[in-house]
Amino acid sequence: MTRVLVYVGVLIAIMAATEARPKSAEPKCKSGPVDLVFIIDGSRSVRPHEFETMRKFMIDIIHELDIGLDSTRVGVVQYSSQVQNVFSLKAFSKPAQMVKAINEIIPLAQGTMTGLAIRYTMNVAFSAEEGARPNVPHVAVIVTDGRPQDRVAEVAAAARESGIEIYAIGVARADMTSLRAMASPPFEDHVFLVESFDLIHQFGLQFQDKLCVKDLCLESDHGCEHICESSPGSYHCLCLPGYTLNEDGKTCTPIDLCAEGKHDCEQICIASPGSFTCDCDTGYTLNDDKRTCTMIDYCSFGNDSCEHECVSVLNGFNCRCNEGYSLNDDLKTCTMIDYCSFGNHSCDHHCVGVLNGFYCRCNEGYTLQEDGKTCQSDNLCNTVEHGCEHQCVSTPGSYHCICPEGHVLQDDGKTCGTCRSSNIDLVLLIDGSKSVRPQNFELVKQFVNQVVDQLDVSPKGTRVGLVQYSSRVRTEFPLSMYQTKEEIKKAVMNVEYMEKGTMTGLALKHMVENSFTEADGARPAEKNIPRVGLVFTDGRSQDDIQEWAKKAKEAGITMYAVGVGKAVEDELREIASDPVEKHFFYTADFTAISQIAENLKLNVCAAESQGEIEVKDPCACESLVEFQQVTMSSLDQLNQKLSAMTKRLEVLENQLLTRK
Repeated sequence: MTRVLVYVGVLIAIMAATEARPKSAEPKCKSGPVDLVFIIDGSRSVRPHEFETMRKFMIDIIHELDIGLDSTRVGVVQYSSQVQNVFSLKAFSKPAQMVKAINEIIPLAQGTMTGLAIRYTMNVAFSAEEGARPNVPHVAVIVTDGRPQDRVAEVAAAARESGIEIYAIGVARADMTSLRAMASPPFEDHVFLVESFDLIHQFGLQFQDKLCVKDLCLESDHGCEHICESSPGSYHCLCLPGYTLNEDGKTCTPIDLCAEGKHDCEQICIASPGSFTCDCDTGYTLNDDKRTCTMIDYCSFGNDSCEHECVSVLNGFNCRCNEGYSLNDDLKTCTMIDYCSFGNHSCDHHCVGVLNGFYCRCNEGYTLQEDGKTCQSDNLCNTVEHGCEHQCVSTPGSYHCICPEGHVLQDDGKTCGTCRSSNIDLVLLIDGSKSVRPQNFELVKQFVNQVVDQLDVSPKGTRVGLVQYSSRVRTEFPLSMYQTKEEIKKAVMNVEYMEKGTMTGLALKHMVENSFTEADGARPAEKNIPRVGLVFTDGRSQDDIQEWAKKAKEAGITMYAVGVGKAVEDELREIASDPVEKHFFYTADFTAISQIAENLKLNVCAAESQGEIEVKDPCACESLVEFQQVTMSSLDQLNQKLSAMTKRLEVLENQLLTRK
C-alpha cells in the first residue's frame, strides 16, 4: 500500500515538476511496474478549456513515466451519464500513442455518474482481458468537478476491497464528502481539492521530494530483522521463508506448523521454521511415508517361548492362550478350562466340559431338550402325573390326553364328557352380498365344506341345511335334503353367488321361522336334538339384527358368528350365544377362514337342551357296529399301554444287569 501511495503521489507530482524544467533535463524515474487508469469527468459542467487542462494534466504525467508493457501501463476512462473506454491498459506501449489517443477525446457532455464509472473500472478496466496484471499495483485517479448523480460509497468500497488504490481529485465545484467516500485511506494522502482546473498541477508539489529518492534500505537504519525491501521514497520489512512478520513491522517469528495443527503426523510432530518432521512414540517405528507409525512386532524376534500364541505389546510381548484355555502361572503354558467346575451349567443330569464351554448330557431313557440343559423322559406318560381320565399319549417333549370313541375331551384337557357333535341340526347362513366378491365366495363355500368334514352326517346323526342371503334370502337346501357328506359338499360347490345387499336381520328371521321347522327337516323339539345356527358375514348389516338374533337364542338355537374383513364386531357379538368368546370368530382376510374352520368345534351337549335325549335302539345294526368299534378301540389302547410297560421293564432290567 505504501509503495502504491508514494508512487501515485510521485506521478501526480510529476506534472508540477514539468512546469519548471524541460522534459529531457533529467532521466525518468524507474520505481517499478504499476497499472494506472485515469477516470476523467466528461460531464456538461466541465467547460471546454477546463477539459483541455485535464487533457494536458494526463499527458504531462505520462511523459514522466517509464511506459512499457513490462513497466508502467496506462488506461483512460471518460464518464458522464455513460462510460467510455478511451483506451485500455494493453492498448499502447509508447507514450506517443497514448498522447495521440488523449488528444482525440471528445467530451461526452452529459450527467455525472461517477459510481457507474468506478464500477466499470473495477469490473472491466482492471480485468485481465483489458491488460491488468495480477501481481502489479492497481491505481485509479478520478478527476471530477461536481457532485455524483449516483451512489459511490458502496461501489468505491468494493473497488478498494478488490485491491484498487483510488485517488480522488476534485476541482472547483467538487463535493469533499463524495471525494472522501471514493478515495482510499488515509484521506490526507488520497484526496485533493483545488479551486480551478488551472491550478490542478499544484496539488502534486508535495510529492516532488519523493521522486527518484535513494534506496532507504541502504541509506538508513531500517531495523528489519531479516529483509528490507525498498520502494520509491519508502521501504518495508520482510521475513525469510518459514517466518512471519510481527506487529512491529520489523521482527520475525518462526511459523510453528505443529502448534497450528497444519501437519499430518500420526503421533509426534517436530517443528522447524515453516516446516516439520514426524516421529513416533516409544514402541513404534516410522513408516516409509514419514507420517504414520507401526507398532514394533516383538514376537517376530522369535524369543517368546509361548506355548500357544505370542501377542506384541508396547515395549515387549505377552503370551496368550487359545480360546478355551487359561494361562498358567509361568505366563507361557496353557491349561484347558473346565467350565463344568464353575457350577453354573444348570444341567439336569451330566455336565461335559469341552473347549470354549460345556454341554449337558442326559441319562439313558431321557432326551435333551431344546434349551440344551433339561432332560425329558422319552415317554412322559410314564414319568409325570398326567391326570388323563382315559388315556395319555406321549409326544416328543410333551403329552396329551385322549377319550374313547363317542366321548369328547373337556376344556381341562384331561377329563372326558358325553357331549357329541355328531347329533345336531345345523343351518349355515352365508353372506352372498356383492362386497364378498366371486373369488372370495368360492372360499366361503370351501369353509362350509371344511365344517361339514368335521360332522357325522346321517339321518339320525347330524343334518345340515344351507341358506344364502344378500338383499333377499334363499334356501339353497333344507335340513332334510341330503343324508351324506358327499351329497352336501357337492351341493355347496354348486351354489350360485347372489351378489347384492347385506340383509343379515332378514336372514336370521328366515332361519327362525323356516329353517328349523319340521317341514324343512328339523327333528321335533321333544327329541332334544341340539339346534345350531352358524352365520357367516363380511360386512355391516343393512337392517336390524338385534330382534331376530335374540329370538333365535330364545328359540333354543345355539348361534355361532363368523366374520371376515369389514364385518362389525358388535354385530357378531350380538348374534353369538353365551359365552360369546366361544361362539364368535373373526379374521381380516378371507384366506384365513380355513383356520377358523379347523378350530371351530360345534360341540353342543344334548343335556343342555330341554326334553329327553334321543336314545338309539341297542339292537339296531348301526348300534351294534358302533359298540364293536368302541370295544376294538379300547382293546387297541390297552395293548399300547401293555407294550409301553414291557419296553420300560426291559430298560430297567438292562440297567440292573449293567450295575452288577
